[in-house]
Amino acid sequence: MNVSISSNINLWYTACILLLSFLANKSTHAQRTPTISYISQEQIKDIGGTVEFECSVQYAKEYSVQWTKTDGEPVFLSSGSTLVMRDSRFALRYEPSASTYRLQIKDIQETDAGTYTCQVVISVVNKVSANVKLSVRRPPVISDNSTQSLVASEGSEVQMECYASGYPTPTITWRRENNAILPTDSATFVGNILRIKSVKKEDRGTYYCVADNGVSKGDRRNVNLEVEFAPVITVPRPRLGQALQYDMDLECHIEAYPPPAIVWLKDDIQLSNNQHYSISHFATADEYSDSTLRVITIEKRQYGDYVCKAVNKLGEADARVNLFETPIPVCPPACGQAYFDGAEHLAGTLFATIGFLAALLYIR
Repeated sequence: MNVSISSNINLWYTACILLLSFLANKSTHAQRTPTISYISQEQIKDIGGTVEFECSVQYAKEYSVQWTKTDGEPVFLSSGSTLVMRDSRFALRYEPSASTYRLQIKDIQETDAGTYTCQVVISVVNKVSANVKLSVRRPPVISDNSTQSLVASEGSEVQMECYASGYPTPTITWRRENNAILPTDSATFVGNILRIKSVKKEDRGTYYCVADNGVSKGDRRNVNLEVEFAPVITVPRPRLGQALQYDMDLECHIEAYPPPAIVWLKDDIQLSNNQHYSISHFATADEYSDSTLRVITIEKRQYGDYVCKAVNKLGEADARVNLFETPIPVCPPACGQAYFDGAEHLAGTLFATIGFLAALLYIR
């Protein structure tokens, strides 16, 4: 009876020892599984600055700890306490007491931005890892795929686009030359795309696309909008008087784009440069032209209506100028004019005028 009790006690004791040993081994095995206890938060730095990433690990003395840049093709930077990257800007410091690996990058470049991974390599297929992102502040640069110039017909829809790279993401603001009001009925417009649903000739001009993200002065691009429209003609003096045998200039101002063909007509007959007429055109800008018809040594048959006509691909316009006879020459262009019968005629006219004025004075 005593032998049986003693045997049972020994069996129970042995079972307890085995159980405790199993639990101890299991606990020890669990504690030895490598873990990453701390990784730095996302870092935002300026170009030329310095950044330091911190990675603390536990139970990793027997394993390889690596820093890797993992954007695109992975780039191995360090293995254990050894720096692999041969770049004087990179440095690695290992603190055994805290089991912490510190990766430092000096003189930060734009290409350094990306994701950095601290990993503990347990086996070929088993790794413990944690990531930290580095963002580099970059001034805005307006992309080449942004609109540079645009030509549109009046009444059509226009879309001007502006895109920019940089960090933080730039804000795009549209303005107009001389702070004129935009077609959106505001002084500024925020957004990548400026739309004009039905463009008018008054909308033509220079627009500014401004990209800003608080880094440096930002970037700006000029966008030239040209609007094609049918001619519009204005006549500064629709009625002009001049005496016989004197010259007179008839003028018209044309606003049109593309630049129009301009002709002068009288009695539906197109005029040309000859001994009776001299025609000249002056382009004051892409959209503006001035045309002058000089009627030379006016004869009776040259009095009447003259038509200034302008035509381009979007349409045509015309305006009339009436030339009528006056008894006294109009100056200019009569001033200093060399007349058809020479200086004797000029002198005779001058003396006649003086005599007439003297007679008036004598009568008084």
